[in-house]
Amino acid sequence: MAENFSLDLWKDAFRSWPSPTVGWTDWFLRVSNSNEVQWGERKLDQCIRLSIADMHRNESLLIAASYFWSDTLNAFVFGHGPASPTLADVAMLTGLDVSSADSTHFFDTKPKAKVETRAIGGWSGYIQKYRKTGPVNVKEQTCFLNMWLDKFVFCGRSAGPTSVYLAAEENLADGGRFPLGRYLLGAAYHLLHQVTRKLLLGQSIGNLGGPWWFINMWLNLHLHKRLQFNLFAQRFPRDIAENYVLDEEESATRPPLNFSEVVIVLPGTGGNPDQVSRFFQTLYEGFSRDERAWLAYDDPDSMLPLVFNPFNDALDKDNEVMMALVTPRAIPVNFFGSGKTSPQTYEFYNPSGLARQLAFG
Repeated sequence: MAENFSLDLWKDAFRSWPSPTVGWTDWFLRVSNSNEVQWGERKLDQCIRLSIADMHRNESLLIAASYFWSDTLNAFVFGHGPASPTLADVAMLTGLDVSSADSTHFFDTKPKAKVETRAIGGWSGYIQKYRKTGPVNVKEQTCFLNMWLDKFVFCGRSAGPTSVYLAAEENLADGGRFPLGRYLLGAAYHLLHQVTRKLLLGQSIGNLGGPWWFINMWLNLHLHKRLQFNLFAQRFPRDIAENYVLDEEESATRPPLNFSEVVIVLPGTGGNPDQVSRFFQTLYEGFSRDERAWLAYDDPDSMLPLVFNPFNDALDKDNEVMMALVTPRAIPVNFFGSGKTSPQTYEFYNPSGLARQLAFG
């Protein structure tokens, strides 16, 4: 079966993967020292912290799973049943806001600040130019968040600095709040839609950008039993400077604080036809009952916090979040910037078709 999978179609498909950039961790430590409380209030802190981890791509699994995506359902149709990232997964794996009212209009908002992005030396040059000394002001925080959203969240196709997300970051730096988690899920759905269309036409996938990293996290988590990952044996990077010298008995990692820190450090695999074909066959045939993880956030020892608990109403105190998780809706896509780089559209969120993942089926 391996000969049926040509990796030539996937050349450069993961070019925008959020790989580590020298200077980013130090910039994160500087900006977070004065903004961590505000980030927590706006549900940004958990996802921003994930950016200091070096996430390994499970490339063969991503390629194999893409062949099972249904544009009609916005779900993977595996042999054991349909499954898909939901807003519950966004909340658990990123901590981003999924429930706030969306009254923003970033597509027709011109940013106040001007950020130099051309001939700057890529993201490393961007950091050198906009990381300052002394107190962190709004301009520096805006530039920091611009890089985080462009490189680590939506993973722009340019794989370098842009100002596409600048208006949104100005809103966040000024204390604004909007359902960024819904935008992330819409971007993931739309990425898979574009991939599916190209596969049907036999076209090269190319560099579409987009949050492959989130799809990677979701697949690793929901397939962790089959992949034999021990979720509770993982370690997450400590908040230490890049040039910090560890003592002999000192560790560069610590126990994870949430499911996102567990999943983002899981091991990956390269892409090769044999691995792709084995993953494809596994997903086509489906998993046994013991290998399925419909309720992936299973923590019998209560080591990690749960955003929602389907079996304990007393823990579901945030009704707005629960309503967001179970309410069908249209999610905006490409509503940042001027709309010149990518057309604005919508993706449909249909939780009723994924009831088993939300403990309702």
